[in-house]
Amino acid sequence: MTASLPLLIVKDIHKTYPGSQTWFKRRAETKAVMGVSFTLAAGETLGLVGESGCGKSTLSAILMGLIQPDQGQVMFDARNITDRNRRRDLELCRQMQIVFQDPYGSLNRRMTVKDIIAEPLKIHGLLKRAGQDGQISDLMEQVGLSPDLVNTYPAQLSGGQRQRVGIARALALSPRLLILDEPVSALDVSIQAQILNLLKKLQREQNMAYLFISHDLRVVRYMAPRIAVMYQGQIVETGDREQIFTAARHAYTRRLIAAIPRERYG
Repeated sequence: MTASLPLLIVKDIHKTYPGSQTWFKRRAETKAVMGVSFTLAAGETLGLVGESGCGKSTLSAILMGLIQPDQGQVMFDARNITDRNRRRDLELCRQMQIVFQDPYGSLNRRMTVKDIIAEPLKIHGLLKRAGQDGQISDLMEQVGLSPDLVNTYPAQLSGGQRQRVGIARALALSPRLLILDEPVSALDVSIQAQILNLLKKLQREQNMAYLFISHDLRVVRYMAPRIAVMYQGQIVETGDREQIFTAARHAYTRRLIAAIPRERYG
């Protein structure tokens, strides 16, 4: 990576979904993302917070190359990765991974834990012919999963265990950037704290950059030293954690702060 550049540069991203026509009425187009820009340094966590429907998940899909923006540019490691005419190479896919909101829906229910974690290693040719069991066990250990679970299926796991499997699968490729799209919103509060602390530990050990996406400002405050607030498809405020909480400029940010429950993660 060029020393003077952030790992990720998102510049003026726009995405509009066209309206649809039914027998009774025409639905208006949806402007999901409008002029979003931000940067993320190597090893840094940026929290992206906003209510459901504000465009956060659309933005994460754009960053992962799952959908194309209508306008704007995403630069990763000084490379333009929004080129419509080029498929992302395997090396880029290795360096950017995502953990989804629903740990059950994002895992193949017909695959065992071992097969789920091994799948990206197979795709990228990184699964060792000899010692692959040790590879999988090491990844499970990193995320706090017992090796005894290696041959179980997602339906046999708790929500927290399933999310740990999803994290292990993302970690398998040693990414430099991990996009965490509402990674704890489907979990009980006590389990949320465990997963958040795990993510902090993994970042310290592996120096990954995190884009931590959530509707819950309390969670984002715990995870991210720097926060961007997204409202109706736009980033309306960006600042360090203390600045956001002590001198919020936008009315929407102040509403989010006012709605935070008293409980805190330890």
